[in-house]
Amino acid sequence: MSTNTTPLRARALTTLYYGAFLIFAGLMGYASNPEAAKTALMSGSIFGTIFLLFGFGMLKGVQILRWIAVGVAIPLGGIFVWRATVSWQAVANGEPKQVAAGIISAMLIATLALLLRLVRK
Repeated sequence: MSTNTTPLRARALTTLYYGAFLIFAGLMGYASNPEAAKTALMSGSIFGTIFLLFGFGMLKGVQILRWIAVGVAIPLGGIFVWRATVSWQAVANGEPKQVAAGIISAMLIATLALLLRLVRK
C-alpha cells in the first residue's frame, strides 16, 4: 500500500476515525455514570454511526458526503461547546463532573479537527 493517500481518502479515513471516536466517547460517558449518561451512549452511538457511514461513502467516492459531514459536524460542534461549557461550570461549582466535562471537551476538539480536515483543500 502506498503511503501517498489522496485527499478524499484522507478525509474519509479521518471521518471514519471520528465516527469510531464518537462511539467510544459515548460508551465512556455511559460507563462513567450509567444512571445519568444514557444520552451520551445514544448520541455517541447515533452520530458515530452516521459519521462511519459518511466515511465509508467517501471511501466509495461519494464526494458530496464531505460537505454533508461538514453540515452535520458544525451544529454538533455547537452542541459540544454548549455541553462542555455547562459541564465545566458545574465542575467550577464543586460538582463531580470532571469526567463528563473532559469527554465532551475531547469530542469538541475532535469535531474541530474533523472540520479542519474536511474543509481544507
